[in-house]
Amino acid sequence: MALKGNLKDFGITQLLNLINLARKTGTLYLEGPQNKAYLCFREGALVYAAADGKELSLLPLLQQAGKLTAEQVRVITANVAGKPDRDVAMMLIQSGHIQQQEIVQIVRQHIVNLVYRVFSWNTGTFRFEPAELPVQGKLVTSIALENVIMEGSRRLKEWERLQDELPSLDVALKFAEKPNTPLRDVNLTVEEWRVISFVNPRNTIQQIAQNNSMSEFQIRKIVYGLLQAGLVEIIRPPRQVTDASVGETRSTRTEERERVDAMVRRPDVKRGLIHKLIDRIREL
Repeated sequence: MALKGNLKDFGITQLLNLINLARKTGTLYLEGPQNKAYLCFREGALVYAAADGKELSLLPLLQQAGKLTAEQVRVITANVAGKPDRDVAMMLIQSGHIQQQEIVQIVRQHIVNLVYRVFSWNTGTFRFEPAELPVQGKLVTSIALENVIMEGSRRLKEWERLQDELPSLDVALKFAEKPNTPLRDVNLTVEEWRVISFVNPRNTIQQIAQNNSMSEFQIRKIVYGLLQAGLVEIIRPPRQVTDASVGETRSTRTEERERVDAMVRRPDVKRGLIHKLIDRIREL
């Protein structure tokens, strides 16, 4: 018999603790106000996860991780049409495109990142179906739940703090006129440089996140770090103005967003980006 309930009464952390301690095998279905997800377990270990109606797909994951180019993905996809991810993985390993451990690491990271997202769900319903596992051919792994629960709980607290510090993503950023951190001491990750390359009063933080395929947690964490370092400043959205000729209220922010949508492009993070940042700050 399936275990059903409400996430307000029985939270994600409690559910995972129960599955871990009871060493349950089955699938936990979660449904929030806007999203759905399901997590699969074998004897208390996390083996698979999917969300938003999207199943784990190996080739896009490998491309996102920089292990395959877009052209390689196109050619491989044409050659393995209809084959499950497990067979595709074996083919890539045997052909020398990638090591088995690399695939395992990428899949595991994708699954745990998805699970970390659902830790913030505090409304919705859950249903646990015993003995139900992913269909044959899916790429599965085995991840101990203890560390997932601890890291997920830590991220949840950090997420709540970031929401307090940066409640809205519908604001823009600009480079600080007098950065608190000396430029010679700037040491950022590739993801942080990607965000930096989009910093412009015309780009909202939400648009920067979308163009870098980042979650709200990721973009908030990076922007908060840049703000704390004094490299950027928040620009509040413009106030609404009234069009007297038609008697309607419209937002200059909406007009600005339409212009930005046509202008924003995904950057290519290569050499010279640091110099661009330095030149950009000097111009301000």
